[in-house]
Amino acid sequence: AVHEGQVVSAQELSTLLQPLFTQNSRNLVLFLQDRLSIDDFTYFSESYGNRNPFQNQVNKLLINSLQEILQSSPSSLVLPAVDCKASRSLLSVLEESGDWKLTNVTNVNVSQLELNASNPNLLVVQLQPLASDLKEISTLEAIAENDKIIGRVTMDLQERGIHFSVIYTAVRPSRISRRTDAVAELRRRLMADEEEDSSSYPPLNVTTGNNTCILFYASNFSLKANSSVLIDLTNATFLTQNVEISAPECSDSNTTLSLKYTKPVDGISSLEIRFLMTSKFYDVSARKWSTLDSVEIVQDEEKFAKFTVSGISAPAEYSFHCQLVGTNNLYPARLVPSNDEAKNWDVFISELQLQGFNIIDNQFSYASDCTGFFTPGIWMGLVTSVILLWILTYGIHMIMQLTTNSRFDDPKGPALSVPQTE
Repeated sequence: AVHEGQVVSAQELSTLLQPLFTQNSRNLVLFLQDRLSIDDFTYFSESYGNRNPFQNQVNKLLINSLQEILQSSPSSLVLPAVDCKASRSLLSVLEESGDWKLTNVTNVNVSQLELNASNPNLLVVQLQPLASDLKEISTLEAIAENDKIIGRVTMDLQERGIHFSVIYTAVRPSRISRRTDAVAELRRRLMADEEEDSSSYPPLNVTTGNNTCILFYASNFSLKANSSVLIDLTNATFLTQNVEISAPECSDSNTTLSLKYTKPVDGISSLEIRFLMTSKFYDVSARKWSTLDSVEIVQDEEKFAKFTVSGISAPAEYSFHCQLVGTNNLYPARLVPSNDEAKNWDVFISELQLQGFNIIDNQFSYASDCTGFFTPGIWMGLVTSVILLWILTYGIHMIMQLTTNSRFDDPKGPALSVPQTE
């Protein structure tokens, strides 16, 4: 029995999975996604009016179980979940738990794999990452596509008569509990885990010789070509580092970060992304400032897209940080297309931190954030304070205008007569 909102630790997860390590048929399939939460199954199911992206038998059983739990509950509840650290280290835990034959499945057709069912097999299927453009419809399509992949893999194994167990999880949660009543403490705990998880991998370190030239970090680094083809470069850039870094241009005045990817998605053989930065002295501020002047995208060494950058600058001794950077008009730091080819691309970068000058000890310097000091919340607080202060001042002024009578009736004397002029 578990209590609502329980977060399963790594040790508890290992205990729960122990039957998988002791049963006769020890074939295990691990479907690993970049982010996933229990709420995704209920939020994107038919009960919420969306088209159901979960069609394979594995996810249908899970959804039915979740709906039964929700319907039988007398009130709203927070279902148990797995701790972020536990899910990230799950693969290493599985490898250490037994003599598995590890196989990374790079395509959805496992019928050609040679599996010896008498020995323990561990199949790891890396599912495509979810959309990162903050649109639920894109996330829905990505989950539906991953559901199809799960269905095809499990169907192939069933047709071959192989008995297996399935684990479907992710390296970090996609949703954070927003309840503010009895699980307020849980909410703070989950948000702390999420913040820690967002920096679970180090920044990209570009060196020239023994010196660090550029530091680049983003929690999500994605592109979309022709408003249809999503290219998520986060894992390839920071986790697997399946990226070719061209010889960077590093000087006191100019720095260029060049990232080249080979076959990031079907239909694109090569993709190169360049970040061009400069450092200049400005008389007005009497100091040097570093700016990101432009971003360039080269597809298949032919199609060239260029973006001018608005709002990305920092003192030369600092790094630059911004929560959202991209082509969306609502982002505080924008990439503005400067040629026709750039209009075919959408760029989405979240939690960007970039430094191309004056790097000390291979670490980011103090970050200059793209958010101004006077945020909308601060302005609303100031306006509200002024209004309340004006009401208080007016009230005190009206109270000070009140006067008391200067003459009073004497019950033993004649009645007091007050002329109309008074």
